[in-house]
Amino acid sequence: MDHVTDTQDWPQALHRILREEDVRQMSFVPDAGHSALIRLFEQDNNVTCNVLTSEQEGIAIAAGAWLGGQRSVLLMQSSGVGNCINMLSLATMGRFPLLMLVTMRGEWAEFNPWQVPMGLATETTLNAAGIRTMRADTPEDLIEITASAARLAYGADQQVAVIISQRLLGAKKW
Repeated sequence: MDHVTDTQDWPQALHRILREEDVRQMSFVPDAGHSALIRLFEQDNNVTCNVLTSEQEGIAIAAGAWLGGQRSVLLMQSSGVGNCINMLSLATMGRFPLLMLVTMRGEWAEFNPWQVPMGLATETTLNAAGIRTMRADTPEDLIEITASAARLAYGADQQVAVIISQRLLGAKKW
């Protein structure tokens, strides 16, 4: 893809792709893996940023945004997927676009044992709830997959989660 020149520049490339897709709302629970992308959206005067107390609120915001004629994206960590299970039915039954970018924990060189169970269950859980998952392990894949996922979500009213591997993000040190 032509969206990136430096593989470390993937947050800027994702921001650019999502803005090209006319994303006007971004919802998130603060997460270190998304921190650069969150900052880019917070600096963008054309995007409303919604800080969530729980990830499931982002699904309701996505529904409201769509009903109001806007596109949204939900940023979360894999541990937040478990918080969304019941609310995911709103998107699948309502058949509105839902694009989620999910940073993984509990896999590559994880230090926190509490992150492992949901890390193992994230993709299976999303698939069982009717959400298509697309996994990215490299910055190049992430950029291409996010562009594809955005077109699928917004063009075909689909529910898509881009899984951002912990290996791509790097091992956390505590």
